[in-house]
Amino acid sequence: MATLLELRKERLRKLDELKKLGVDPYPANSSRTQKIKVIRDDFDKLEGSQATVAGRIVNIRKIGKIAFIVLKDNSGNIQLFLQSENVKNADYTKSEINFSELNLLDSGDFLQVNGEIIKTKTGEISISVKSMRLLSKSLRPMPTSWDGFSNKEERLRRRYIDMNVNQQVYDRFVRRSKFWQSTREYLVNNDFLEVNIPVLEHTTGGADANPFVTHMDALDQDFYLRISHELPLKRLIGGGYEKVFDIGPRFRNENYTEEHLPEHVAMEWYWAYADWQDGMNFMTEMHRTIIEKTFNTLKFNIRGFDIDLSKDWEKLDYGEQIKNKYNIDVFSCTLEDVQKALRDNKLEVEKNDNIARGIDKLWKNLRKTIAGPAWLINTPLIISPLAKKDPNRPDTVERFQPIIAGTEMGNGWSELNDPIDQYNRFIEQQTMRKAGDNEAMMFDIDFVEMLEYGMPPTCGYGFSERLFWVLEGVSAREGVPFPQLRTEDDRVSKTIYPEIYKND
Repeated sequence: MATLLELRKERLRKLDELKKLGVDPYPANSSRTQKIKVIRDDFDKLEGSQATVAGRIVNIRKIGKIAFIVLKDNSGNIQLFLQSENVKNADYTKSEINFSELNLLDSGDFLQVNGEIIKTKTGEISISVKSMRLLSKSLRPMPTSWDGFSNKEERLRRRYIDMNVNQQVYDRFVRRSKFWQSTREYLVNNDFLEVNIPVLEHTTGGADANPFVTHMDALDQDFYLRISHELPLKRLIGGGYEKVFDIGPRFRNENYTEEHLPEHVAMEWYWAYADWQDGMNFMTEMHRTIIEKTFNTLKFNIRGFDIDLSKDWEKLDYGEQIKNKYNIDVFSCTLEDVQKALRDNKLEVEKNDNIARGIDKLWKNLRKTIAGPAWLINTPLIISPLAKKDPNRPDTVERFQPIIAGTEMGNGWSELNDPIDQYNRFIEQQTMRKAGDNEAMMFDIDFVEMLEYGMPPTCGYGFSERLFWVLEGVSAREGVPFPQLRTEDDRVSKTIYPEIYKND
């Protein structure tokens, strides 16, 4: 079997032959009259008419004076039927080629053809080709099947190949696009205004996470890549906007897991004059709408859980859940109580753990058993430094979190708008940071100042694309087109371009 280097060398020879003919193997212009799917779907109406199609060559089969080419665009495949007497008199200056130059084409090349829409004797919908143009000459062969490209690390590293040879992967990112499109549409249709906010922040906050740090030369200051959209969007509420949202990347300098990536896309909205109950009702319907538009169903089997998102969502009390599972009162327990429960359940105990962190670990262990859909409510105040206290239960906050298939799929609450209360909670977070908790929130004096000018009662909510990953049934890395990976140079490229790697 020929090596990749040998195959590339042969394609370079063909490229040189094409250039000698006067063919530009990479023309700028192209045209087509229909997508392939349209021809297939409307064949009865289109049979006998002329069509121009374009796409990537999947396969070439030549038998004497006839040939068959399978051409693929993003809507599907179609067979090209070529006869030597019909494909001649090519204008090389227009990148056209004749039947006699078929040997200069390879699978992976991009081709444009014009011809009649027909059905062959075997019943295959085809294009009877009259002319063809080379649109792009490929120098490396595309793997012919999923089996030929099954190494997970290799697939993630060269995702553009993965998308070509694995239709499931290609379709996944179509659904991902629909997921965010339907999210945006739902919010806009409910009078929310999309406002893009900065990625670089002087002080980052809105979540418990370790940030990435970068340096801005123009100001000679360090900045943080945002870990949340929250605080800038709430500044917009303070600025007079009543319904705002943003969809975009956020960055958390943490390890990869099945459900977490250091960089991922997320959405947050903020709604003035609404509270957590309004938000919970709104999000119940929003989940149903965007998920049905994305997946065309509300019923899923995920990790052994049968989930029906159309049914009424259960409401789970945080304290009751912990009490029933671990026999701990989250409102009066000591750090020793929490650490004992962690050890008893074979969970990690760290030196810089505090009560809040420990209880959160216990909850995350417990939630893995909950199918949902459910809303987690009555979260302890110590767990939620930015949420408003419940006036009827001041040791809890007005927070709501969706649980689906053992995973928290988002976060919402009645926003804290008392500047003095917020100041004191920032101080508590600073104490935690000084004690070694790098994920505790930074003190944001500008945000406190905004609250002193006044912010109306507000509900806020956010979710990340983890919601999509879980419903899609894939890991975080599989759920994004181009996950970050450790740099690794291709062995063939090192051979081809030695001057680039001479210092390696």
